[in-house]
Amino acid sequence: MNNNLKTNVKKHIPKDWLCELRILFRLGVQTVSDIKRTGFVNIVIITTMAAILMIFGACFRTALSISSFSKELGSALEISVYLKSSTDMREAKSEIARFEHVEEITAIPKSVSWSRLRNEMRLPNIDNPLPDTLHVKVDNPENLESVFENIKSIKSVEDMSYAKDLAKKIELVNHVVKTITLVVIIIMGLLTVTIINNTIQLVIQSRKEEIEIMRLMGVNNWYIRFPFIMQGAFYGFMGSLIATFPLNYIQNGLLNIHKFFMVPSPLYAQNLVILVMFTMSILFGSVGSYWCIKKHLQV
Repeated sequence: MNNNLKTNVKKHIPKDWLCELRILFRLGVQTVSDIKRTGFVNIVIITTMAAILMIFGACFRTALSISSFSKELGSALEISVYLKSSTDMREAKSEIARFEHVEEITAIPKSVSWSRLRNEMRLPNIDNPLPDTLHVKVDNPENLESVFENIKSIKSVEDMSYAKDLAKKIELVNHVVKTITLVVIIIMGLLTVTIINNTIQLVIQSRKEEIEIMRLMGVNNWYIRFPFIMQGAFYGFMGSLIATFPLNYIQNGLLNIHKFFMVPSPLYAQNLVILVMFTMSILFGSVGSYWCIKKHLQV
């Protein structure tokens, strides 16, 4: 009966937004106090996290550039389709255009091919032995093999060719780059969580008596947890902020490489790297703090 009465009373108590702001302010003050209590260790933690995040950012940004180079090189790869002599080139072109992943088809009549060949080489006056040719561009190098097999099934196709070895190497490079980026993210996450875990543990030890008193007084668990979680997020944010400075030099270097090879740089690559870096560092910092609190305080 008493429990029901308490519940009903709580429902009718209006929420005081000013009181909520006071609580948030108090939690913010406690977070700042915990950071100050950590002292010189803060510099070590933030510097270490900045180094880890810089390595992650450099790998991620380089991976985006390598992918851009691979895509540009892959888009230059074409499937050369040689048609039978009795084939209508327009019909063959429209049939191939219906296949998935086909981006562009360039038709070269045999008369044009023969004229070019005769201009480049001294040839005897003989009938044109060359076939009509279609150059097929694919949207992604990874889809070359599937498009090749689809075109192969067309009856009007005499023969086909494309740089298969080069396409496989491009696909391998993309796969390696994605794997390395994933491994770096996992390592970064583990190192960040470990560093934050050890730091928060020190703060917990220094405030152990105070926390025990708060728990005995019936203070809400989240009121105890929140400053620690915010402290972990703070380390992640500051580490990312410092890491952005060396990343600007890496960005400028990669842009110069793109200009030298006349390959367009990925759009908003640097903004994407910074956004991901800040998001992941704050998230890992908060999660590391939360796990540490759960482990050592059981709240």
